[in-house]
Amino acid sequence: MKTSAIDSGRIEAMMAQLKAAAQKPNAASVVQGVTGTNMAQKTQSTTRVDFSEVLKSSINQVNQAQVKAEELGKSFAMGDDKVSLSDVMVAGQKANISLQATIQVRNRLVSAYQDIMNMQV
Repeated sequence: MKTSAIDSGRIEAMMAQLKAAAQKPNAASVVQGVTGTNMAQKTQSTTRVDFSEVLKSSINQVNQAQVKAEELGKSFAMGDDKVSLSDVMVAGQKANISLQATIQVRNRLVSAYQDIMNMQV
């Protein structure tokens, strides 16, 4: 029976991936290098984003993470030597974290909608 341990190089590679994902540039960091009146033009062109498209994209990313984790789990269960237990566990945790974050965003949006609807006009 073949067992595979997680070596320190693999852990460091995973940590580097997580750090790189956390440091991806967003619209605010794109605008940081721009000054003067040009900044207002850059801000308008870079921050104009359709909310529904961002929401769809985020939900699709969560779905892809879930599907990938499920596929890795099935491959590991079927005895595929190319898939290690650590890969399955990491993919499962990434999928779980992304789902929990999505649920929290949904809860905040519902709460904000209810607050707006209860405002006196």
